[in-house]
Amino acid sequence: MTKITDDFMKQMMATTKAYTIVILKEGPNRNRPDINQIIWEHGRRNFSLRADGLLSVVCPIRDGSNINGIGIFNTDENETKKIMDDDPGVKEGIFIYEIHPTRSFPGDSLPK
Repeated sequence: MTKITDDFMKQMMATTKAYTIVILKEGPNRNRPDINQIIWEHGRRNFSLRADGLLSVVCPIRDGSNINGIGIFNTDENETKKIMDDDPGVKEGIFIYEIHPTRSFPGDSLPK
């Protein structure tokens, strides 16, 4: 494992930026007959948010739990709440969400 010095850690910590994490969960209307079309439009919106640089990482979760996804937004908590409140799945009660402020390193990405 690579050895990391205190000086390196201090230098790196100074480069962090604020982000918000959204945890998307099952909502009360999860069993609607038109759920597939609503989720499709939710996905289309996620692609648009990614293209616009607002949603940096999106991870659908399909493990049978009540957590349906995690997203990392490049917006503050208030803007993230506005974005999520306008999501078609949230508006229709398919999803509910939690927002958590966090910090991370700009430019981090998932490996290819």
